[in-house]
Amino acid sequence: MREKVHILVVDDEEIVRESLLDWLREDGYQVEAAEDGFKALEKFKDRSWDIALVDLKMPKMDGLQLMQKIKEIHPETQVVIITAFATVNTAVQAMKTGAYDYLVKPFNPEELSLLIKRLVESQSLIKEISYLRKELQKQYQFHDLISKSSKMQKVFDLAHTIAKSNSNILILGESGTGKELLARAIHNESLRAAGSFIPVSCVALTETLLESELFGHEKGAFTDAIAQKKGKFELADGGTIFLDEIGDISPKLQLSLLRVLQEKEFTRVGGTKSITVDVRIIAATNRDLKKAVDEGKFRDDLYYRLNVIAIELPPLREHKEDIPLLAHHFIEKFNIEMGGKIERIAEEALERLIEYDWPGNVRELENVIERVMVITKGTLIKAEDLHLSPQVIKKKGTASDDKTIKAVEKKHIEKILKENNWNIQKSAEKLGIDRVTLYNKIKKYKLTKE
Repeated sequence: MREKVHILVVDDEEIVRESLLDWLREDGYQVEAAEDGFKALEKFKDRSWDIALVDLKMPKMDGLQLMQKIKEIHPETQVVIITAFATVNTAVQAMKTGAYDYLVKPFNPEELSLLIKRLVESQSLIKEISYLRKELQKQYQFHDLISKSSKMQKVFDLAHTIAKSNSNILILGESGTGKELLARAIHNESLRAAGSFIPVSCVALTETLLESELFGHEKGAFTDAIAQKKGKFELADGGTIFLDEIGDISPKLQLSLLRVLQEKEFTRVGGTKSITVDVRIIAATNRDLKKAVDEGKFRDDLYYRLNVIAIELPPLREHKEDIPLLAHHFIEKFNIEMGGKIERIAEEALERLIEYDWPGNVRELENVIERVMVITKGTLIKAEDLHLSPQVIKKKGTASDDKTIKAVEKKHIEKILKENNWNIQKSAEKLGIDRVTLYNKIKKYKLTKE
């Protein structure tokens, strides 16, 4: 273990450097030395260092300046300041600017050994936590989709299985449930991953524009057609085309799309030449397409061509156990995008999020988190901060109508406990809380196993 720890000693006094090198090598660490800050920074070009022992008072560049530069190029390196000027101000300044600890000259080998041992153990724990966090994320993640609910895990399993096939897929689900994300994930898992993924919103354009968008047009086909244009089907050749809100296309386009599915060919608007393509179609809709078929609004032959394999994405209100996981994911995401300031979200705020029904689903939750993070001044998202969102999240009703936060939470905890046969560990994981919190809530709501 120790032989894998690399330590850099930076001190302008040769006797101090040599003493530290001897002591640390005796303890089994990999050690090198530099006589000033500039030579130390040169050594960071060759490799990364786990620990740097840095003298505070050095010519050219002092220890605090060097520490700042080390943190810029390699934030993971832990810096211990060495000083002969053991004042409170020196120590406080060193710790405030990022030092792990400080050593006062003259120091003995035992003191040094204990400090380095403690530091190595601390680093090892941090690395282990980071590794476990990444593993946990992998466990609950299917590309950009995140969930630990049994409903969503079944969706992930099905998507992973069918990705390798060439069959057309129909994704059903409300707006904001992540239909395009799922389609992209399937494409990335498929044998067509090297090809293009081309998304098209069928509801955003008129019939004429959508036809041109899908199949392209020849020069002069209509007033604004000043040049030939390739359509999305041509661009998706060898890959996947994602037709979002397929239930909104006109009868004429339904017929054109059916021809592509049957013949694997089409003609550009205003053209006569047939163009052959090899494209996998993933369609999506938030409508009841079967009902539209029964009402004569959607062609049944096209429906059955598209609906070779159907995947239904549940709304967020049906897998509320994912809300804490998603909230933390979005906080991490926006911390990176915004420069990072939010450290955590209060438990009461999470309770408010869980209580809300989320008509806009995951997309709405993401928007709420983003807006709150922009407005919140501190490092903690509190329950009252959520009122800043356009989507007002607050207690609904009164205690008598069984719709208060406490009533909803009690019912949800009871449901999760039953689903997991009162296994406290599993239930706590599903709820996104620790076991102690769950025990306290069981006691608070006087829940008992039947």
